[in-house]
Amino acid sequence: MTKDDVFQPWLKDRGIEDVEAFVPDMAGAARGKVLPADKFGTGTMKLPEAVFSQTVSGDYVQAENNAEDRDMLLVPDPTTLRPVPWATDPAASVFLDCYRRDGEIVVTSPRSVLRSVLSKYEARGWIPVVAPEVEFYLLSPHSDPNVEAEPPEGRLGWTEGARQPYSIDQMNDFDPFINKIYEYCEAQSIRVDALSQESGPAQFEINFLHGNAIELADQVFLFKRTVREAAIEHEMHATFLAKPMADEAGSALHIHQSIIDKTGANIFSDSDGEPSELFYGFLGGLQRYIPDAMLIFAPYVNSYKRFLNPSSSPVNLSWATDNRTVGLRVPDSSAENRRIENRLAGSDVNPYLAIAASLACGYLGMTEGLKPTDSIEGSAYGSEFGLHRHIYSAIEALRESNAMRSMLGDEFVTLYCQLKDAEFMEFQEIVTPWEREILMFNV
Repeated sequence: MTKDDVFQPWLKDRGIEDVEAFVPDMAGAARGKVLPADKFGTGTMKLPEAVFSQTVSGDYVQAENNAEDRDMLLVPDPTTLRPVPWATDPAASVFLDCYRRDGEIVVTSPRSVLRSVLSKYEARGWIPVVAPEVEFYLLSPHSDPNVEAEPPEGRLGWTEGARQPYSIDQMNDFDPFINKIYEYCEAQSIRVDALSQESGPAQFEINFLHGNAIELADQVFLFKRTVREAAIEHEMHATFLAKPMADEAGSALHIHQSIIDKTGANIFSDSDGEPSELFYGFLGGLQRYIPDAMLIFAPYVNSYKRFLNPSSSPVNLSWATDNRTVGLRVPDSSAENRRIENRLAGSDVNPYLAIAASLACGYLGMTEGLKPTDSIEGSAYGSEFGLHRHIYSAIEALRESNAMRSMLGDEFVTLYCQLKDAEFMEFQEIVTPWEREILMFNV
């Protein structure tokens, strides 16, 4: 069967005119090409491997293993064909897998990094199950980066300035936007569940139904595009920046995770329904190795501003049952649904890398037989700061981590740290308004 046999009937049946074919880059943005539908799947597609060496601002670093800036061979994943519901003309999107000329997979591709971690689980007969929760803000549109971000107008032109967590009335202010999100998600088979108002004005959280790690990372990736497009249609902006407003709560991407065996049994529970040794090992691995992987959970300078208010974002590696003040929460559930929620990642993460890193930490804990600390009682908001406070310490921690190199790949870790070095250097060169206002004539 040729590629044409796979794709063309699907495209023709739906009257598709254009195909967006892309790979997720290191920042979680779509990089690729738009092709006429009748040409898609009939020839060889290529992109420079350097798309994974691109910083968030569009500059490039020199990848040690790609000095010649070679092309990748792109293979469309037919299981990921979806309509693009906001397109003016009928369009579809598809994810691309990346290979080198010798047939080897491109190991710096974020989708490949997650697949590599999952292969380690598969070798032991384990299957991760994940369910992300993603927070974001709606913003009033403007084009001046020097202007503070503000929430948009709701009904009757009213701008909500108060914090109204779980407010039904405030969600009703944005009902047309919310309905459009659900419509677009259904069209793309993005399996979202409940949506709720969060702590900040016009800040929302969406829950995803649990499932396969690759599929859920794909869905989060597509969801971010979907929210931005739906917001634009309603004359707003949407942001997944970890800390878009100085005096408001940050935005997180929580990762619920459990592991099943090939029979479908949850290995976090023993036959008598009690937490298993593997459950405690996974927790111990998260506590031990999250500091090594923190750069993936907090990838930008702005990410660390989310941790400045510990009453809105956990800054500890404690764990407890049904307690949102800890970094590692165990929801109160039945034995078959026992899971661990990693609450430390910001919504600015690349979902493939964040899920891969969280599963990598847990895998090491299970295979090394690590033990977690005792669970805590009461609030953990006043407990010791257990995370890196600055991005440069997180860069060094990942660079020096043999454990993360063994799980995520040596070539990937080296390149990812190079990218973050370059992005941090670019930030360091900026003279901020605070420096001009406070320091300029006072030092």
